[in-house]
Amino acid sequence: MGIVKVAISIVTYNSKHIFNVLEHLKKEFANDNQFRFLIFDNNSTSEYKERLSEYKDFAKITFHHENNGFGFGHNYNLLQAEEDFFLIFNPDVILLKNDLITMLAQFEKDNTISMLVPKVINEDGSTQYLIRDRVTVFDYALRFIPFQFVKRIFDKRLASYECRDLPDDQNVDIRIGSGCFMLMKGEVFKEIKGFDERYFMYFEDYDLCLELEKRKKRIVYTPFTKIIHYYERGAHKNSKLFKIFMKSMYKFFNKWGWRFF
Repeated sequence: MGIVKVAISIVTYNSKHIFNVLEHLKKEFANDNQFRFLIFDNNSTSEYKERLSEYKDFAKITFHHENNGFGFGHNYNLLQAEEDFFLIFNPDVILLKNDLITMLAQFEKDNTISMLVPKVINEDGSTQYLIRDRVTVFDYALRFIPFQFVKRIFDKRLASYECRDLPDDQNVDIRIGSGCFMLMKGEVFKEIKGFDERYFMYFEDYDLCLELEKRKKRIVYTPFTKIIHYYERGAHKNSKLFKIFMKSMYKFFNKWGWRFF
């Protein structure tokens, strides 16, 4: 396959982690023209934008005049990009260059893969269970409910929902990966016209994966590469984000069919 080009898209809105992330990325990827970084700012504060502009020599930065959401920003960055691969990359992710190169090599070994997602871990090395095999109203209610005794009763169901039994020694096909880190063929992203921009935030990654499934495109989880994700679970803590989450969930089930249990 030779040297392939990768467009790495980051969408941010006042992200508190992005500057540490960018410093790390500069050290890992400095002066390597195989990788191009595209940052889309969703109208953050003036102080934030001023600080972000200090990285214009490392990344192409777009300062948008309003916040149109996560999918809109990635589509802006990527739908006109010419690179072979696109990486959807959260502003709160720590990535080693060698891990990305390892993932690219897996596409070379198996050209039938459309999207590859890595193992996602916390800072302490524990696993974040972000992969899904199904999306139901009941499972989301379980995740948000504050009563631990209820979660214990349905622990097996939650474990199944969070795909906690994925192997650590082999790649495996999955239905739904997390939008915090998605490496995919650029032509495939363009074929499905990117993210559905009707989702301001939340569920756009699930939606994109189901669009791939509908076209019989393979999504593969690989445990052989890892990223650190500073997982905030904002919708669990912030009422404004929770309202956005609920609106997106309603749009998702309206589009793909309501499944309650």
